[in-house]
Amino acid sequence: METDTAGNNGSGPLSLGTAAARNLATTTKTVPQMQGITSRWLLRLLPWVHVPGGSYRVNRRLTHTLGDGRVEFVSTGAEVRVIPAELGELPLLRGFTDPATLEALAGRFTQREFQPGEVLVEAGQPADQVVLIAHGKIDKVREGEYGDPAMLGVLADGGYFGDQAVAADEEQTWDFTARAVTACTVLTLPRQAFQELLGTSDELRTHVAAFHAAADLPHNEHGESAIDVASGHTGEPSLPGVFADYELTPREYELSVAQTVLRVHTRVADLYNEPMNQVEQQLRLTIEALRERQEHELVNNRAFGLLHNADLKQRIHTRTGPPTPDDLDELLATVWKDPAFLLAHPRTIAAIAREFNSRGIYPDSVDVNGHSLPAWRGVPIFPCNKIPVTDSGTSSILVMRTGEQSQGVVGLHRTGIPDEYRPSLSVRFMGISEQAIISYLVSAYYSAAVLVPDALGILENVEIGH
Repeated sequence: METDTAGNNGSGPLSLGTAAARNLATTTKTVPQMQGITSRWLLRLLPWVHVPGGSYRVNRRLTHTLGDGRVEFVSTGAEVRVIPAELGELPLLRGFTDPATLEALAGRFTQREFQPGEVLVEAGQPADQVVLIAHGKIDKVREGEYGDPAMLGVLADGGYFGDQAVAADEEQTWDFTARAVTACTVLTLPRQAFQELLGTSDELRTHVAAFHAAADLPHNEHGESAIDVASGHTGEPSLPGVFADYELTPREYELSVAQTVLRVHTRVADLYNEPMNQVEQQLRLTIEALRERQEHELVNNRAFGLLHNADLKQRIHTRTGPPTPDDLDELLATVWKDPAFLLAHPRTIAAIAREFNSRGIYPDSVDVNGHSLPAWRGVPIFPCNKIPVTDSGTSSILVMRTGEQSQGVVGLHRTGIPDEYRPSLSVRFMGISEQAIISYLVSAYYSAAVLVPDALGILENVEIGH
């Protein structure tokens, strides 16, 4: 009896196997994937201003208030400078108006950074500097009557100490210890620098001598001249004087650049270009990496990044550490004129939800181009993984107003550049090497500007691991 080759009794395969069939079929495949691609909400939300000259000048009015007891500063990126006229807030220099000398004094201050817990000055050590607190909180403590630390007070933005010690005829010592409670930015003026200027300025020398002479006159516990009879129940209070003028040296933002060289071998471009163009795919991934770096720089760059360009008065701290509804309300109050959005690390957003839920509060949600996002007081909260999280589990939350018409935050770029591939991004052919490698220079030009101080606010030292 013959075996039926069409039946199931044979030992060989009855049809073509799938492994062999795949050799003749075209595999369905994806374009190259990249885990580092994020939503990049900041790049999408910022209104971009065309900067044909490569730089963008922000003209502002310079405004500072004399007589409020607090020293005011101006900041350019991470650099902080004291306004010379504001040195008149120091008791030693109150009433001193010589602009050249005040300018010289302001130029002698040095910026220093302190971390929480660090000691600025220590009791018993020489009082050899003036300390101006540009940003942060500082505790003044000394040994109490029974050996325990006694709190003398807290100094914060605009506070100062040491001005009278540097002008004394004899060197003095600190009678307290100043310790940073939060990260602090301070400006210091050494006693030697003050004494050098004192020796070259007749006006300053005369003023300091008059200050010491007045200190020897009878005075009350507040330092006021002692009088026997008050002048009346209404009094004659001093009115604060406001000085406003255009900044003589307005800030100019120059476009920054992120660049890389893309290299592709001609053999790859010639032989393996189907069904996907290898050069296009390599270029797509390169551009994604450049855009990620661009957003990182817009947040973190010390010259123009938003974390470093918020005005010192626009930086606030949490009340207890975790991000509470009260903290977000206070943050929104810093940009109370039409805030556009909040920006926070995804872990910070999760911490916000935990804190709100623990209080029985549930944030609203808003729809943005099909994306459901949390919101507070109607202001959406967008995720941004470029905002750093410290090793101790703290981060920052930004709020901003955007657009030139609203005097807000704007992105800067330059369109129409040579070999432009996308707006303000060029891909320039650089040639083929002797090793048959094609090279392309990929460049992205960008920056950001804060038009007025109250366009950007930051909630700092937000504890996200609570």
